Parts: sequence; C-alpha cells; structure tokens
Amino acid sequence: QVQLVESGGGSVQPGGSLRLSCAASGNKFSIYVMGWFRQAPGKQRELAATITSGGRTNYADSVKGRFTISRDNAKNTVYLQMNSLKPEDTAVYYCYTRGPVAGTLEVWGQGTLVTVSS
Repeated sequence: QVQLVESGGGSVQPGGSLRLSCAASGNKFSIYVMGWFRQAPGKQRELAATITSGGRTNYADSVKGRFTISRDNAKNTVYLQMNSLKPEDTAVYYCYTRGPVAGTLEVWGQGTLVTVSS
C-alpha cells in the first residue's frame, strides 16, 4: 500500500508562486503515474498535471505555461511549481498516484488548500 504526504499549500496574492510537494512511501513498484488534481469550491475534481516514471507530462489547458510538474523517482516525490497564480486556481490540491494500468492501484492524498486572493 502507498501512503502520500503533501505539503506546500497556503495563501498567495494573484501573480504569486507556490510549490507543492508530495512524498510517497510504501510499495514503490505500484507507482507509475504521479500527479495533482484539484477541486474548487462547488466544482468537480479535475486534473491539474501528471507525470509518468519516464518523465512524460500531461497538463490541463488552464495551467499550461504556468505550472510545472516534476518528479524525483529516487525519492518517490512529485512537485508542482505553480507560477502566475490566478484567483481561479484556488482549490484543494490532491496528490495522486496509480500503477501502470489506468484505473488501478490508485491512491489519493489528503489534500492541501491553495488560496489565491488579494
């Protein structure tokens, strides 16, 4: 079983930056994709960005060019560098991992709140 520990959320003004981290422990062989989803108040959870163990990335259109996802496979840690933050980026950000087959071995973090407000 994989456990996820997130850190780095907080409050920032529009145009500011934050960096989220998520460290995975447990059965590292069940981790292929790592990433971040987010859920704004009153909205469904949506993809922010994911990265495979080989470094292939996938971003939501709304964050392309502003967010950068990276991964340290040796540490089983994924990072999300968020720049040029907008009020609409306000959400709870959830770390996510899954195995090589989509829909399998999925694990979610507890979530960390990001608030972008002046």
